[in-house]
Amino acid sequence: MKIITTNIGERKEINWKGKIVTTGIFKFPVDTPIFLDVEDVKDDTICDREHHGGIDQAVYGYSLKHYEYWKAHYTNLEWEYGMFGENLTIDDLDETSIHVGDTFKVGEVVLEVTKPRQPCMKLGVRFNDMKIVKQFWQQDYPGVYFKVIQTGKVTAGDELIQVKKCIENPTIAEVYKRKREEKGM
Repeated sequence: MKIITTNIGERKEINWKGKIVTTGIFKFPVDTPIFLDVEDVKDDTICDREHHGGIDQAVYGYSLKHYEYWKAHYTNLEWEYGMFGENLTIDDLDETSIHVGDTFKVGEVVLEVTKPRQPCMKLGVRFNDMKIVKQFWQQDYPGVYFKVIQTGKVTAGDELIQVKKCIENPTIAEVYKRKREEKGM
């Protein structure tokens, strides 16, 4: 697996149906290395610390391959990497083969897989369509949250080299399916 883009976002206020929504989901690719810290990505905005960031959700990765599926459903959008709020757009991140606890070395960093992303209404704001939230739940493309075991810089082009595989643990796709069932989706 290889990082295609590294993405960060700034604080943005959106008027969503008469209500001001503050979000950091509008991420964009950057040409310089980004620093992955223990609880977040340096210079990346997190507005809702209750649900984003923190030790088990310090970095969010999403697969480049999933973009093609979504582009076919949202043809009116201007597509760019970072659309899903991911810090790392990764060429072939496969939730069906990545297990909770799997560990990867990338750039100066060591990352451990923790859990899938659960979509919230801010994804709907980003896509200007709340249908995306339910559609996101119905697909097995949640992306992966990582814990940062060793901090440091990563950049586009860096390879994720697996250093530990935890096949005794569930895959990210299995965890996501259980969450979906719990929510009745």
